[in-house]
Amino acid sequence: MPYSIDVDQLRTFLAVAELGSFTKAGDAVHKTQSAVSMQMKKLEERIGQPIFVKDGRNSRITEHGRRLVEYARRMVALNDETLSAFHEPEIAGRIRLGLPDDYAERLLPQVLAAFNRLNPCINLDVECSSSNEIGRRIQKGELDVGIVTSGDCTSVPGQIVRREPLQWVGSREHIVYDQRPLRLAVGPTTCSWRQAGVAALDHLNIQHQVVYTSASAAALAGAVNAGLAIAILPASALRQGQRILGEKEGLPPLPPCDITIIRSQMAIEPVHDALCHHIVASIGNVTMEYNGMDAEAAE
Repeated sequence: MPYSIDVDQLRTFLAVAELGSFTKAGDAVHKTQSAVSMQMKKLEERIGQPIFVKDGRNSRITEHGRRLVEYARRMVALNDETLSAFHEPEIAGRIRLGLPDDYAERLLPQVLAAFNRLNPCINLDVECSSSNEIGRRIQKGELDVGIVTSGDCTSVPGQIVRREPLQWVGSREHIVYDQRPLRLAVGPTTCSWRQAGVAALDHLNIQHQVVYTSASAAALAGAVNAGLAIAILPASALRQGQRILGEKEGLPPLPPCDITIIRSQMAIEPVHDALCHHIVASIGNVTMEYNGMDAEAAE
């Protein structure tokens, strides 16, 4: 038996570890699910330890698998570096990606990091701005791909890639929700989250007042944690020291938040297809840091 590990098996293993699914990994490395399963079986035989266990419809990495990840990354990176020294890469280039800071901080880092590891010859230039501004720049060809909030960007059609609940969010250290008028920390008037929250409060005749306005999710979170107001944020934006408020605090339900991928009419190269396919395949599988629960209780 040869004392070596198949690099192609390691590449597939990393795709499964990153995306949490044999099917999604197969899409990423252009293999069928059965081929991925066979490769992982052979890799487990080579390692001599189980590296995945079934967890519902997905596969969860074992402790042995977690140990293998870092070795696999180094081996695949060295393999790619060696080959790139003698051959032109199949897919290489630069992509200008725009996204709001709401998603840049909490939702997309692991998705983009996985893409970078799977596509080391594609360079990503990431710019943070409002969804509306990203749509405008996509139209002008100043950005190639954008991740936006659907209701905040209506100028460019796109594909919904994730839906998550909007939440009323307050501080664990301050009681603000029972004061009237209810103090709100929200985005600008064009923000669909703000519009949804205000409409829900108006429907129940709950007095409210906007006391803090910012397009930055981090700034809104700071206002919440200081006890200045409550905010309207998606589940992925929940931070430590915050908690979700709802019916028992007298607040109305909110509609879901749709996250959409858009692209420029000029973004038609294989590099753009690779990024869009990766985002569509993996963004729904992202694990939230607090999984939409009370932030402190989830620690």
